[in-house]
Formats: sequence, structure tokens, C-alpha cells
Amino acid sequence: MPRRPTRHRRLLKPMPLTFSSFGRSVAQVASSYMAKRQKQDLKLRKESPLNSADNGLLRHTLETSEPSESSDEEEFEGNVQADFAFFDPKSNDFHGVKTLLQTYLDNKQWDLSGFVDLILEQTTVGTVVKIEGDEDDGVFSLVTALNLGRYKDHKCIMEFKEFLLKACQEKDVVHDLRLLLGEQAQNVGLLVSQRVVNLPPQLLPPLYDALFDEVSWATEDEPAEELRNSFCFKFYILVCKIYEYKDAGQKKKLSNDSDEARIYTKPEDEIFHKLSLWSFSFPLHAQQPATHELRNYKFMGLVMVVEAEKISAFRQELKSLINES
Repeated sequence: MPRRPTRHRRLLKPMPLTFSSFGRSVAQVASSYMAKRQKQDLKLRKESPLNSADNGLLRHTLETSEPSESSDEEEFEGNVQADFAFFDPKSNDFHGVKTLLQTYLDNKQWDLSGFVDLILEQTTVGTVVKIEGDEDDGVFSLVTALNLGRYKDHKCIMEFKEFLLKACQEKDVVHDLRLLLGEQAQNVGLLVSQRVVNLPPQLLPPLYDALFDEVSWATEDEPAEELRNSFCFKFYILVCKIYEYKDAGQKKKLSNDSDEARIYTKPEDEIFHKLSLWSFSFPLHAQQPATHELRNYKFMGLVMVVEAEKISAFRQELKSLINES
């Protein structure tokens, strides 16, 4: 079912969202650091417009803040007004999607190209966000859900499962994880959501609405029964990144300390975590921003399992969070 176009015109100054003022401050610092690493892979180009009749279109302000890397260069800070459009994934999005997923499994060497191929081949469920009229491979956000049972024989999915099982060191969780990745895999959707750090947060509710609406439509509209059944998810599994206080025991004693025990790099991940059936965290080896604000934190991966029946609550809480910000 094609997306119906919508347009919202407003000027925004997007800020990373968390549930505390301290968390927002730290996330802003981390975002600025990560933006410098991503800027070479992302370009804003104004070229001939695409036919977006079947895509959602939202106009927002994209904040760009790129501190110069040399004292001889001018520092540019400003706002670029852009029309963000929702598109079905297609083959020429390969490099843009691969860039977003470069550290999806920390620094593991795995079949990332094969993983991107699976995402792009599934056009009925999944969305990429691009600039309207931008005909290159610049992708600003990706969200999709892949059935772990349907793709169980693909190298990338086998390596993904191997990575999670190796990362999980919690004995009370590993049994449930093995069950989820094995016997229950046909009922599990791998929810993949990656984006540039300064994407306007007001895009999040319609982006997730598009995903979960498409999942629902696919259970009725896919031509083959096997395909329809593959989108009847009972669980979603997510992999994200967080910052955890280095000494949790000491943190409990520091009741007057303004630091948060956990900081989420994406605001929706805190909602998912609250609604999750179970979860576990693991240390990351990817480079962590070396900032004063993060001196007491360690960079961690977080794996969460959310029951599909909780998605309605997630959508409501996400909209409330964005509306209140």
C-alpha cells in the first residue's frame, strides 16, 4: 500500500532528546562529536526534484554545526531548511544505508553488505528518509523490521545471532536469547533503526508509524501466505547504544550527583527499554567521545526484546514525548 503524502511546514532547532536535562546535555555533546565523523558521508544537494507522489513529505530545519578541523578554516554553524521525504528502500540507497549501519555491531567484521541487501530487497516494510530532490545516495534515516526465521540461512543473520550470543554474559538471559534466536525466530522481527544524529526528532512518530502500519498491512496484503505470516511478529529485538555510569554501586551513594545512571543515544530507546520483556547490555569497543561530560560513563551496547502487543503503548508514549519537548 503506497504512503499518502503529508506536508508539515515548521522551523525547528532539533535537539537530542532524553528524559532529563543532564541526559540532554550529554547527548548534545556526543551528537556534536559523532556529527563530525559523519559529515563526509552525508551531503545536502539541491538537484532536480523526485516524483514523491507516493511518499510522505515533511519540511523541517536541519541544524548543521561542523566545527572546523583546522584553524585556517571558517567554522560554519547554521540551519538548512529541507524537505524530508519518506521512501521505500531501493538498490541505489546501498551506500547511504551501509554508512548508517557501519557500527551497528560495534567493530565486528561481518557481512554488512549482505545485511544491507536484505533491507533494500524488502520494499513492502521499511523506510528510508532522504531530502526531496536529492538523487544521490544520501540517506538520513532508516527503519525496518526483518524476520529472523525467514532469513535464518543468510550469512549476515547467522553472524548477527553469533554476535549477540557471544555478547550476552548474563546467565539468566542467555537461555531466553537462544530460544528467541532459534525455536522462536519465525515470530521475531529484528527492528533496525539508525539515523544521523541531528535528524529532527519530530520525524520520529511518523517514521515509526509508517513502519508498524506497514507491518500490519503486510500481514494482509502480501501475495503469499508464507510472506504474510512472516510479518505476524510476536516479539521485536533491538540493538542500540547507551552510556552507563562506570560505577553503579558508587552512583547509588551519590544521591546529590546530577549524573544519570544511564543515558540513551536515541530517545525512543528509553521507551522501548521501559516496555521490554528482558534486556542485557555489553561493552562496546567502538571509539567513545572523549569529553568532560562523559568522563564517568562507559559506552555500551543494549539488546532489548519487546512484545509486539506493547507497540501500541510505545507509539503513544513516543508521540507524547515529542509533543512535550
